[in-house]
Amino acid sequence: MSPNAIRKLFAVGLAATLLIQAVPVQAQSFGILRDTETEEMLKAYEAPLAKAAGLDPSAVKTYLVGDPSLNAFAMQPANLFICAGMLLWMRNPNELIGVLAHETGHISGAHLTRGSYGAKKAMIPMLASMLLGLGAMVAGAGELGMVMMGLGQAVAEAQFMTFTRVQESSADQIAARLLLATRQSPAGLVNTFRRFAQADAMRASYNRPDRFASSHPVGQDRVFDLMQKLESSPYRDVQDSPQSMHTFTMVQAKLAGFVLPVKEALNRYPVSNASAQARYARAFVYMRQPDFQKALAEISSLIQEEPNNPYFYEVRGQIHVSMAKPALALPDLQKAVSLRPGAPQLRLMLAGAQLATEDQALAAEALKNLKAALLVENDDIFTWYQTAQAYSAVKNVPMADLSTAELWYNAGDMRRALVFAMRARGKLPQGSADWERAQDIIGAAGPLAKQQRG
Repeated sequence: MSPNAIRKLFAVGLAATLLIQAVPVQAQSFGILRDTETEEMLKAYEAPLAKAAGLDPSAVKTYLVGDPSLNAFAMQPANLFICAGMLLWMRNPNELIGVLAHETGHISGAHLTRGSYGAKKAMIPMLASMLLGLGAMVAGAGELGMVMMGLGQAVAEAQFMTFTRVQESSADQIAARLLLATRQSPAGLVNTFRRFAQADAMRASYNRPDRFASSHPVGQDRVFDLMQKLESSPYRDVQDSPQSMHTFTMVQAKLAGFVLPVKEALNRYPVSNASAQARYARAFVYMRQPDFQKALAEISSLIQEEPNNPYFYEVRGQIHVSMAKPALALPDLQKAVSLRPGAPQLRLMLAGAQLATEDQALAAEALKNLKAALLVENDDIFTWYQTAQAYSAVKNVPMADLSTAELWYNAGDMRRALVFAMRARGKLPQGSADWERAQDIIGAAGPLAKQQRG
């Protein structure tokens, strides 16, 4: 295989199931796991909550972060992040839905904007104490000045923590209302925070932290407040459906097989466990080892049982790509796309495999898949990278340059975006839609490139 084909296979590997890649510029520091199956599950959970909160469900984006911590958080304007450790720690869909309801509460309560106000307000006593402390030190009272400065910092910290605790409490109350509005049980939210409270209590028995130094309401108080919501809810006994539970446990198994250490994943899903979840997890573990024949055996057994599951075909296709046999991956990846034609990440993987074959006839097909993916996610960096590769393969240099400009623009590197957009503009037909797009990038990236240089 030529070096160029090897590079393309490496690029396809980056676009694998549960791909780690960047999201829009504000969150590029996070390692995001991209996976259609997981994202569709999270979207199904979040959309009713967003609607109940008066938000546009299509505007709220939910991401899975490749981090083992038990954490979830929200960022402006409407981005929710669930850490892998949190999802693996959950015991059922209702618990995860409760956490999403809480984070949606932060968005609908405008806490993300008010948080900056709280921080600024807390700075006032600290700055005042610093000025007074410095004055005392200049006057010769050095120890008094240091005490005054330290006191101001403590007051500022306590004030900000109090502000944050109020926000957390407010998000809990909003979450309870959203679960009520969507006819879902608050039990998952209560159980999640009860487990957190138990863990906090265990740590407190050793460390004895100051109860007012926490950015969240004290555990047991928080659980008590939510328990009252649970008892009064007419939906407190609503259970997760068998199908919802199956989807949740399959996503958990996939994630465990992908992110956990091999030994830990196999302890969680041992070979003696013949369940669909265990075989799904082991398919990823074996692919990582790599033991491709075992991986193929596990995923093929699942395809026999669920012949219309697009994600099983996606995984088997990825195994063949990992074996440096992209041609063998095409039937499975095409099957996955036919079952989920609107899923951009599936089209991206298929396009990558098509390009990796170095078959000129398939390059045009790859370009069609990439264009379809960009209709859904036109800010996806890796899709623009693959699109540039596809245009290069069909000898369309101006569009390859324009796609590369889009790549760097979405990655936040305005200098490179400007360079490639100017190259594209010089070669594209003046006045065409693509020429206009190059012009737009130049107009937007030019001033920002100057700022970045500064």
